[in-house]
Amino acid sequence: MMGAMTDISQSPGTSAARASRTILVGFLGSIVRRMGNWMPIAGAVELMGQCGLDESSVRTAIFRLKQRGWLVPEARSRAKGYLLTDLALESLAAGDEIVWHARQAANLDDGWCVVNFSVPESARAKRHKLRAHLAALGFGNIGSGVWIAPARMLDAAKRAIEELDLTGQSAVFVGDYAGGQELDELLRNGWDLPEIDQRYRDFIDDHLERAEALEASGSIDGEDAFVTYVTVINQWRKLPFRDPGLPREILGDDWSAPAAGVLFERMVTLLEGRALAHAASHWPSTSVTDT
Repeated sequence: MMGAMTDISQSPGTSAARASRTILVGFLGSIVRRMGNWMPIAGAVELMGQCGLDESSVRTAIFRLKQRGWLVPEARSRAKGYLLTDLALESLAAGDEIVWHARQAANLDDGWCVVNFSVPESARAKRHKLRAHLAALGFGNIGSGVWIAPARMLDAAKRAIEELDLTGQSAVFVGDYAGGQELDELLRNGWDLPEIDQRYRDFIDDHLERAEALEASGSIDGEDAFVTYVTVINQWRKLPFRDPGLPREILGDDWSAPAAGVLFERMVTLLEGRALAHAASHWPSTSVTDT
């Protein structure tokens, strides 16, 4: 488990910086929020080091999240640290809605959210960002400037458009599919469903044996639990963002997302308590804001 994280952190160039920031964001969401929304710098550096990130990478990732308005400096119990801002908490909570809920198959009767936008060439950077954002949210592209997802993604789509200030260039609809091209064919053209399914299968291959071993032994070292937990969280959290959570009628009986979701929940149950206890040992004993 630790080796996979080490390899990521050693990738060259901007991809390494992005990977470090991704791991840190996973740490903020799964650990720091549970520890009162505050982290000590020294403790964070040490814990991320256990996950394979060097101190320079961690400090750079923290600096960039600070620039994005996610972190503000705050000392507690004479320890330097950072507090999660309201922006960070809102962003992490929005991600939770997808990571923990959107992987569930949508109800076909709930209908669809369709986004159409026409962004001029002078704003093509925003156009590319909106496309990337919609794809990351699980929307599929079914035509020029036309994206579709289950109706429950309405709020996420509106947020993405508003954040890029493209409301005036976009139209968002929610409703039923009335007819025309076969719906399952239309949807399969919108996503690479075999690739999404394979990612779920890879997750199962990577973690099923470990889950069974943990259940059989009933014991795990604190550091090992922490590293495995952060690894599992960071591998899993990418999957639901690419999965539109299409209605079960559209997918085959061998669709692997449900089995992967059950395995993820098993791993969280097995590891979460020990991981949090290990992280807590790197926090100052009394984390009260200094005056």
